Amino acid sequence: MLKTPKVAAPEPSSDPDVQLMLRFRAGDENAFRELFEKHARAIVNFAYNFVGSRPRAEELAQDVFLQVYRAGPRYEPNAKFTTWLYRIATNACLNEVRRPERRYRTRPLERDTDDPGERGEIALPDPDAISGESALAGRELEARIRDVLGALPENQRAALVLSRVDGLSYRDVADALACSESAVKSLVFRATATLRRELEEFL
Repeated sequence: MLKTPKVAAPEPSSDPDVQLMLRFRAGDENAFRELFEKHARAIVNFAYNFVGSRPRAEELAQDVFLQVYRAGPRYEPNAKFTTWLYRIATNACLNEVRRPERRYRTRPLERDTDDPGERGEIALPDPDAISGESALAGRELEARIRDVLGALPENQRAALVLSRVDGLSYRDVADALACSESAVKSLVFRATATLRRELEEFL
C-alpha cells in the first residue's frame, strides 16, 4: 500500500476542484456531480491504461469516486484535488493488479512527455493502415509492448502511465506515489530502458 505523502496544501481559491470538494463537504451534492463529470473519463482511461480491461477500468473508476464520495464529510484540502484523486486511483489499480486471480495485459502507451531529452518514444505502426507483413509486424509489436508493460514492477508501471500516458508532471506523480521527483524520474527511466531493451528487435 502506498503511503499518503505530505504535500503543501493549495489555497482553496487557487484550485476550483478543491472549492467543489469543499462545497460537497458542506452538503452540495451537485458539486460532487460536477467533479464526477469533469474527471470520470480521465480516471477510466487511467485505470484502462493500468489494467488493460475496459469493463474493469470502469468498475475501478466507480470505486474511486465512491471513495471520494465517502471521504466528503471529512475532506481536508491537503493537496491539489487531482493529486489526491490520482493517489486514490493509483492505490485502487495497484490493489487490483496485486490480486492473485487477476492477470491483465496493459495497453500500449499513447502519449509522451514534452521534454525531448527524457522521451522514450516507441512509434507504433497502425495495423489498419498497412497490409501484409508490415501489418503483422505492427500487431506483433503492439502485443509485445503490452507484455513488457504488464511485466514491469508496479511502481515503474504506475510512474510510466501517470507521466507518459496521463500527462501528469513529475511533481504530481511524486505526490501520487508518495516519493520524490528524482525517484519518479528514476522509475520512468528504468521502465523506458526496459521497454527499449525488450523491443530492440522491433526498433
